Amino acid sequence: MFLFLLGFYYNASSQSAPAADFFAGKWEILIVGTPDGDAKMGAVLVRKDGKLTGELVSLAADAPKEPIVITQVEEGSDKVNLFFTAQGYDVNLELTKVDEDHLKGQLMNMFDATAVRVKN
Repeated sequence: MFLFLLGFYYNASSQSAPAADFFAGKWEILIVGTPDGDAKMGAVLVRKDGKLTGELVSLAADAPKEPIVITQVEEGSDKVNLFFTAQGYDVNLELTKVDEDHLKGQLMNMFDATAVRVKN
């Protein structure tokens, strides 16, 4: 009986162990076909108090370098949806895991986007 309970406890605790924090880190995002042309952005996603948050910054040479605060994040095991305000509009960027270093998705369900993990 003891071994059964020990095995049950081990199985239950291993299922509740936190998964690797896949989306946290630095990402380079390319959004294709916006009215202003293709947009390249950098994202830094961090986990604070158990929630994913972060900011974006335009990587265009002529763009202001003020960060754009991510106001809300919805995340799943292989998908993340980032909400923020850009040029006066509330927008969302939904990205899905392709592999360990790549994401793909859409901005506002209209513009294709890809992301590559930045490794330092």
